[in-house]
Amino acid sequence: MAFEHSARTQELAARLEAFMQANVHPNEKRHAREVAEGDRWQPIRLIEALKAQARADGLWNLFLPQSKSGAGLTNLEYAPLCEIMGRVPWSAEVFNCSAPDTGNMETLERYGSPEQKRQWLEPLLAGTIRSCFAMTEPAVASSDATNIESTIVKDGGDYVVNGRKWWLSGANDPRCKLLIFMGQTDPQNADRHRRQSMILIPRDTPGVRVLRHLPVFGYDDAPHGHAEVVFEDVRVPASNLLLGEGRGFEIAQGRLGPGRIHHCMRTIGLAERSLEAMCRRTLSRVAFGKPIAEQTVTLERIAESRIAIDQARLLVLNAAHRMDTVGNKAAAREIAMIKVAAPTMACKVIDWAIQAHGGGGLSDDFALAYAYAHARTLRFADGPDEVHRNQIGRMELSKYR
Repeated sequence: MAFEHSARTQELAARLEAFMQANVHPNEKRHAREVAEGDRWQPIRLIEALKAQARADGLWNLFLPQSKSGAGLTNLEYAPLCEIMGRVPWSAEVFNCSAPDTGNMETLERYGSPEQKRQWLEPLLAGTIRSCFAMTEPAVASSDATNIESTIVKDGGDYVVNGRKWWLSGANDPRCKLLIFMGQTDPQNADRHRRQSMILIPRDTPGVRVLRHLPVFGYDDAPHGHAEVVFEDVRVPASNLLLGEGRGFEIAQGRLGPGRIHHCMRTIGLAERSLEAMCRRTLSRVAFGKPIAEQTVTLERIAESRIAIDQARLLVLNAAHRMDTVGNKAAAREIAMIKVAAPTMACKVIDWAIQAHGGGGLSDDFALAYAYAHARTLRFADGPDEVHRNQIGRMELSKYR
């Protein structure tokens, strides 16, 4: 693997960093104010203005390699750009590179029909609508996706959908117009991985009802948020099915691979910023007669953070390289490894940064508490640590059987 980024990536990274320094970092407090004003679930004026500017500057849909509307970057080329965005949790939306829309756009790009692409992919690529992904269920252990109980039943020229889902990121956002829903079409199939399908459900379809928003450690993530949603006799045309009956797991694996690596890339950016905050804080505070930065325990934590971040970055770049050269399926082990390593690393680094800030680290003044909540969430999102560790362990053992 080449360790030097391509000339195009270096040029885009410089432009992206300049955009962040000029337009995103100076507006972090404004973003917080606008979220707090009035109805928290309405779109943010700042975001919409910055989206228009980013698109005009050619910093748009950088994540999507195949589409005519994407930048044509490989996973390896996109990695450092995604890391830059990750330094501010809300900034990826500015460049139309935020989850779950990125995963949903990749799903539609890979598996959607021409009509499905025209109806849903085009406005998502344009950033005029948003979407969410309906997979996890409260009634079953959804870490084993074969447990999913929701149903998609053929009825004439339609499918009728029933089920209860939760942690639908973005379902509270009024711009959310599409839900990609996973459920059973063939519950008796002997192959448990052929029982599931995915179908497109317009948000305003009768029977789709948001029950509540779900805070994460007390943060509501407005106006994006996460929700529990019930689907009661939701009827959609049969043409809304993705790829075909029984192809749900195939689609999920194609969708989650890129999504996992994007999460890890952004998490490294978040960890870098937390380490930066730790260094600045400990250099500026004195305890027991000398700067906290000179205390041995602080030096050790800063050193361990630097080591852990660089280790995680190299793992992510290796996974990206493997995805580009041998494909997502062959790179499954590397993807699983980073999905465990990056959020675990970030949780440790951010926790140390919180400790270095004293009581202030627990407040919202330094954004570290929110950063920790975000990083801790990623140890569940797109599959929990335990599932990925089991997968890695089985792959390792297979060499010796």
